[in-house]
Amino acid sequence: MKAMILAAGKGERLRPLTLHTPKPLVQAAGMPLIEYHVRALAAAGFRELLINHAWLGQQIEDYLGDGARFGLSIGYSAEGEPLETGGGIFRALPRLGDQPFLVVNGDIFTDYPFAALRRPLAGLAHLVLVDNPAHHRAGDFCLEQERVHDARADQPCLTYSGIAVLSPRLFDGCQPGAFKLAPLLRRAMAAGQASGERYAGRWVDVGTHERLAEVERLLAQGY
Repeated sequence: MKAMILAAGKGERLRPLTLHTPKPLVQAAGMPLIEYHVRALAAAGFRELLINHAWLGQQIEDYLGDGARFGLSIGYSAEGEPLETGGGIFRALPRLGDQPFLVVNGDIFTDYPFAALRRPLAGLAHLVLVDNPAHHRAGDFCLEQERVHDARADQPCLTYSGIAVLSPRLFDGCQPGAFKLAPLLRRAMAAGQASGERYAGRWVDVGTHERLAEVERLLAQGY
């Protein structure tokens, strides 16, 4: 199974750190955020990794290189214009192949065991959900008997972690350009083609200085 790290975000809420440094290279405890993912994916047995980038993306390529020093092969999908999550993945599909692939947001911090996702995919998507953080109390999707469905007023929801296994068939009918991933996921949910799981381990959406400090605290505690 191949893996893709989404690293094209501009990280405006982390300014001034991201004025001259792409968000994935912002450091936590002396290591760039994206490197935690790269090392974890290599340890989980992934050998082919694709990273998309836009804002100051050449810095990411210069830092990670071809991936040899991490024990895997890294390729890059440079985006000259913002394509959003769905559009960025769609552009990279020819390099991801015709089999399901792992996708992980580059701006999260987690100890999720990526090796657990290296298994056959029974639908179009498998989502890892987490308990709702303080900044997103309403959540995103509901999980019922390992099936994911859209939010319902009468049922508690969980938050999408930014970790998923996707089938290339999820993008059938899409056209090049900028578009979001969520509508495709909801379409799969409506068709009963989205499975999921709840992860109760460490997970932080590193979108602000406060949450970056939270990651620093976790690392100081021996993560």
